[in-house]
Amino acid sequence: MAAVRAAGGETAGGETAGGETAGGETAGGGTAGGGTLVYEVTHRTEYEYESDVSHSYGQLHVLPREFPGQRCRSAGVVIVPEPEDYAERVDFFGNRVSFMAIHEPHRRLSVTATSVVEVDPRGAGRSAGCRRAWEEVRAALGSSACAERVDAIQFALDSPLVAGSPKFAEFASRSFTEGRDLLGAVCDLTHRIHTEFAYKPGATSVTTPVDEVLSTREGVCQDFAHLAIACLRSIGLPARYVSGYLETDPPAGRPKLRGADASHAWLAVLVPGSGWLEFDPTNDQLVSNRYVVTAFGRDYSDVPPVSGVIYTEGATERLEVVVDVTALAG
Repeated sequence: MAAVRAAGGETAGGETAGGETAGGETAGGGTAGGGTLVYEVTHRTEYEYESDVSHSYGQLHVLPREFPGQRCRSAGVVIVPEPEDYAERVDFFGNRVSFMAIHEPHRRLSVTATSVVEVDPRGAGRSAGCRRAWEEVRAALGSSACAERVDAIQFALDSPLVAGSPKFAEFASRSFTEGRDLLGAVCDLTHRIHTEFAYKPGATSVTTPVDEVLSTREGVCQDFAHLAIACLRSIGLPARYVSGYLETDPPAGRPKLRGADASHAWLAVLVPGSGWLEFDPTNDQLVSNRYVVTAFGRDYSDVPPVSGVIYTEGATERLEVVVDVTALAG
């Protein structure tokens, strides 16, 4: 009888860490990019198996979502072998989710999502509310009169991969001093994560506890997003995990290589009356219009790009993920 195995979970990967810089406002200051930008995003995931897979079931978060400030001109998924069952739905958080089921024997699986997305500047969301003392923001979000109360509650609670604790509150306390404005405090927190933690692919996996990341001081973008979220929730501020893509720059004097991009992860903090303000601790900057949002949730477990189960006696022999984010003329 064939064994049932979890399909290899795809992680968020290479960003602009390691010397390259991305456009947008940094945690220390600066300005975001200009007008609306248009991107073509291609995200291809390929699996090769050492023996036949008789059945494969998968769930995908690879189609960018729409919201004020981001619009999809087109988006679609091509799956090889072609699934017998394919369906799309919108999940609890408003993300686009695809389901596939393949019942023919196969040793290779390819999932390619292609989309064209318009992204507006994010600066409009940086209102006066961000300049209020962080304690005032926390109190306002806890008020029964707060219009965002539902979001404030659900994104302040513990989630499967991110649980608050005194150790995270202590780490956050150096940034969240009494009376400090929310924007300055969160920028300082994400700047400290950027400078005090090593970006090290392979050091962690999707199941690495946030406590371990805090202890070892290394990880990748999803770990740094989880850490910042844990710190914020531990002091009573709601924060959510954001999955998507970042247009990266090639090294100076060199052309951009196809496939050089990767999926990315960052976080957003709820500001009463202003919505969600997004921060990227991996690159030490506020999120700009060079970022494309695929999905958001409480943590990575709500929005993995590709996940599922397969029926096979063998193991996954190879997993390859190729992402291209290409700017188009408007």
